[in-house]
Amino acid sequence: MISVEAGLYIGSVSDLKDSEALKLSGITHILSVDSEQPELSGFNIKFVHALDDSSTDLLSKLDSCILFISDALNASASSSSSFSSSAPSSSTSSVLVHCHAGQSRSAAIITAYLMKTHKLSTQEAYTKLQNTKPDVKINEGFLDQLMLYEAMNCELDTSSVFYKQFRLKKITEKYPELKNVPRDIFAADPAQSHSTEAVYRCRKCRRTLFRHSSILSHCVGSGQTAFSHKRQSRGPPAGDQSQCTSYFIEPVQWMEEALLGVMDGQLLCPKCSSKLGSFNWYGEQCSCGRWVTPAFQMHKNRVDEIKHIDIAALK
Repeated sequence: MISVEAGLYIGSVSDLKDSEALKLSGITHILSVDSEQPELSGFNIKFVHALDDSSTDLLSKLDSCILFISDALNASASSSSSFSSSAPSSSTSSVLVHCHAGQSRSAAIITAYLMKTHKLSTQEAYTKLQNTKPDVKINEGFLDQLMLYEAMNCELDTSSVFYKQFRLKKITEKYPELKNVPRDIFAADPAQSHSTEAVYRCRKCRRTLFRHSSILSHCVGSGQTAFSHKRQSRGPPAGDQSQCTSYFIEPVQWMEEALLGVMDGQLLCPKCSSKLGSFNWYGEQCSCGRWVTPAFQMHKNRVDEIKHIDIAALK
């Protein structure tokens, strides 16, 4: 167990063997990020089930973990916790963040905490932790997720393009047969509800298909020379996408029947059945050269953008 900063420690599962030693060290809270929940009493414990695998979703759990750490460091003897009972009596609180080896999962959580509380970049926070504990080695998948967390200003934003793309990728990993996927990955059908944001309609029959907020922007590739590289930049979506001939969007409810259980296929208008584009859960290349994964693309020449005009504001 090593002190990262006042009241915050990083350790491994072996540190849990002597609970009395933990109490003597002032530990009152334990954040366990592991495959098995620890059997301890006398501490405020939060357990996060997570394997040290690059496909594990830590991103969705970072906010709650950081909140637990912050609450622990701010806790007093009279404060109560909803995570467990019978915390030891002390005027100050300290928290131990641990995983199995104390090198990857726990390091990722503490790096995220340092990023948010000290307004550091992923690299700055990771370097700070490495200077304290040189043997930490966050796996590549978790580092990618920390970069996404940084791109979202260290706060999980489910409406963010970054998060939507991340979650869709995780769906293909968790549900390789693409069956029984969570229904909430599908955006609401704009034809079934009213909205003031811009929408896109089928050019042939005028059926409303998707909202502007469903567009998942991407970094522009380098044209034909990029078509041999099936990988995506870690950086945020940027660049002039006017050269792209398709919109890449999140899946919409009207697509559900066509997408589930099928790896790829055409996207047809739910009203007139005209071809709008195509989809591939494992990715397609945009005309700009960028490889987008997963890909739900609507050809720009098959849809029209319809912007909302506030008549009252014009008067």
